[in-house]
Parts: sequence; C-alpha cells; structure tokens
Amino acid sequence: MRTRVWLPGAAWSFACATQLWAQAPLTYEQLRALEAPPPTHRISYGASPLQFANLRLPKGAGPHQVVVFIHGGCYLSQYPIGHVAALEQAFADSGYAVWSIEYRRQGDPGGGWPETFRDVGVAADHLRTLAESHRLDLSRIVAAGHSVGANFALWLSVRDRIRNDSPLYVERPLKIHGVLGLAPAPDLAALHAQGVCGRVMDSVMGGSPEQFPERYRDVSPAMLLPIPVPQILLVGALDRSWGPRGRAYHALAVAAGDSLARLEEAPAAGHFDLVAPPTTTWPFVMDALRALFRRITGEGRR
Repeated sequence: MRTRVWLPGAAWSFACATQLWAQAPLTYEQLRALEAPPPTHRISYGASPLQFANLRLPKGAGPHQVVVFIHGGCYLSQYPIGHVAALEQAFADSGYAVWSIEYRRQGDPGGGWPETFRDVGVAADHLRTLAESHRLDLSRIVAAGHSVGANFALWLSVRDRIRNDSPLYVERPLKIHGVLGLAPAPDLAALHAQGVCGRVMDSVMGGSPEQFPERYRDVSPAMLLPIPVPQILLVGALDRSWGPRGRAYHALAVAAGDSLARLEEAPAAGHFDLVAPPTTTWPFVMDALRALFRRITGEGRR
C-alpha cells in the first residue's frame, strides 16, 4: 500500500513522493530529482561564483531559529548544492530559517586546502551580517550536514580550538549551539587511510596526515574531541559505506569523554534517505532536529 506524503509548501509531486516512499535505499539520482521552490534569497559571501548560500525563511515575523546546513558529496565538484533543495525547503516549512552553504570543492577553481574549509567558515560567520535584516536568532543555531557536510557541521562547533597560526584561524567564529550529523564520517585521517572517493583526501588536504599533521588537526572533528555542544549523529542502518564510519566516530567520541554525542539509527535508511523529505526516514531527521533545539532552549531539561 502506498502512503500519501504531504509536506506544506513542498513542490514535489504526489506521484514522485509515493514512489520514493516505496523504495529504499534511495539513490543519488532519485534525490536529485526532487523539486523545491527557489530559496527566499541567494546571497554571496565571497567573490567566487561558488561562494554563496541559500537562505530560506519560514513564515512568521521571527526572530527565527537557524539551521546552518552544509551539503555533502565527497568534497568533489560534481556534487553541487542543488541535491539538498528539498531538504532546505522542508526545514523552512517546519519553522526554521535555513542557511545552506555552497563552497568550492575539489575540481573547482580555488578548491582544496585551505579554501574549501575557509569557505564554510566564512559563510557561517556571514550570518552575523544578515541577522538583523532577516530576523535571525543567533542564540539558537544548529549546524547540520550530510556526509562530509556533517563533518563540516561538527567542525564549525569547534573552530575556536584551531591553532592561532593556522590559515583557518579566526578570532571570533560564529557560536554553534548544537549539531545534527547525518551520515557523518568525521575522522579525516581514517578517510585518508581508507582511500574514500578515489583517494580524495590526498587532493583536498594536499597529502597524508603524516605529511601534513597540522592540517588534519585543524579540520578533523575526531582530532578536536570532545565537542562541547549537544550532537545527534544519525546513520542509516542500510548505509553500508558511511554508516560504519559514523559509528566508529561515535565510539571515538565516547572514548574521548564526549558525553554530549548521541548516536541514532534510521532503520530503513541508506545514505541518501537521510536528506530526502518524502521518505519514511524523514521523521527521524525532524525528531532529531527538534530535540536539539529543545536542548538549546532548555525545554529538554524541564
């Protein structure tokens, strides 16, 4: 039996949604086929054509709680931001302002170390210039991301630990209050050792952890533990490639005394189901996001 899916404001069709609900795990091609309206604003944070972010605003006057979202795609240029448009809109329809970051990746002019990471940091900090005009509540920010985007989300929450002589150091990075990591793989040294995505870590980082230990320490969440904000790490039970990496990172975090990291599994999900609103996995994503905001506002402790 097909289950009807209804998400207010969503642009995907009923036929497409019911088909996707019947299939798991979702493929990248199916994810890309989801449609969504254009963002409320597309705003540049730098001079490169890829230095922009989509701002989607919820209904109401605000001030709005904020989700800073970073898409995944193995740090590679062939996976641009468009495949998470439906997710952006679904978060906005649920009452959150969404700042979804595009960034230069491997294969893009200027991509790789350190600019890929600098782009994400600069884009996050750019929210300060938008807060007043768009009624954004910067005291309630969850950084969320998928796959390597989840690595960036965790990293944004600990940028104040970067060494002072790093090219990524900034004096006052944007404060993140919670992290939602969807299919995270935050141990960059392990990704290098495993040769993921055609040995992409060599090209993104310029070499191995042995060649550039400082670089890996600057950007690998696994080397910046424990992370001092609430985190929910959501992995798909059917995600055979990235699910084990998320579980391994959680074990590292627990061993490092990170009591704020919680691992959850979506039972019928592959890698891409976690960012596709018209799937049975989406309620797990929304429950995790709402739980993080409740913790930020103190409601979870009442």
